[in-house]
Amino acid sequence: MIIGGVTFPAGWTTRRPTLDDLTEILALVHASDLAAVGQADFSSDDVREALAGSPHVAPERDSLLAYAPDGSLAGWAYLENESGGDRDFLEVYTHPETGLPAQAPLLALTLARVAERAGELGHGTMTVRAGAIPTERPYIAALRAAGFEFVKRYARMRRSLADVPATPPPVPDGISIRPVDPGEDADMRLFHRILDTAFRDTPDYQPRAYERWREWVDGQASVAWDEWLVAAVGGRPAGILQSADQSLEDGEGWVKMLAVSREYRRRGVGEALLRHAFALYAAKGRANVGLGVDLENPTEAARLYRAVGMTPAYEADIFERTVASSPMGR
Repeated sequence: MIIGGVTFPAGWTTRRPTLDDLTEILALVHASDLAAVGQADFSSDDVREALAGSPHVAPERDSLLAYAPDGSLAGWAYLENESGGDRDFLEVYTHPETGLPAQAPLLALTLARVAERAGELGHGTMTVRAGAIPTERPYIAALRAAGFEFVKRYARMRRSLADVPATPPPVPDGISIRPVDPGEDADMRLFHRILDTAFRDTPDYQPRAYERWREWVDGQASVAWDEWLVAAVGGRPAGILQSADQSLEDGEGWVKMLAVSREYRRRGVGEALLRHAFALYAAKGRANVGLGVDLENPTEAARLYRAVGMTPAYEADIFERTVASSPMGR
């Protein structure tokens, strides 16, 4: 059967997802997670966010469901692009028992969509990345067959909060920590400036102008502003910590971004922000705290996370390829 120019096995069908598919998609992703890492690592909020789309991707064009001949949902592919730049992140989830025949076709259809997007956005090429757990050998083989090459490894880290007091600990002399003020534009711009400048010395950072970043923030389903922290050293802004709600269903606080300005690194700012956030999560009854880290980050962030008691729950490999613009997208 040919769908969108790509051959699927006989009896398979595809369609675009809607929010009404959330429960079925979540069950599919959990089955995939359990087979790959032994635990569910995706929440309904994660699915809802992917299905809601963003200013830069839309599920009616950039996401696809695949159904096996028996009518069961066996595959889901979608694109992510928070910055609106020339790099997409591609995800393909397939059911470990029934979804393998859809894996390569879904990958091919999504890559074709990346090529169209390149033309729509005025890029001659787009970079596209995909992640895979090292044990997901069929998917890694499909990625390599599609022209992807390994570029780096990430770790998903976690720490129990059972021994963390609900009151933030004292901070080192000269350091202060406070929540950001979302109602004050100047404070939000300060938060963004610290995040933006701190990450510019990392090789994979895609900068976003304040207006684009604020558009993304305002599009979030919910934000716990008391968990968005600003640190100062001697009264000068030095670092930020941004939390996310993506793991609340699992009783886990999530550190989405931790950034310390270059001139204030190795002075205890990052650790102080983390321990303050841990206490906030513990006070809200969270059982664990989690985050993702690039193991090749030149700031050696993984060392800091281990120092505050976090350990890898699992690791994931990142693969990358370049996709030329399709005339259909122009």
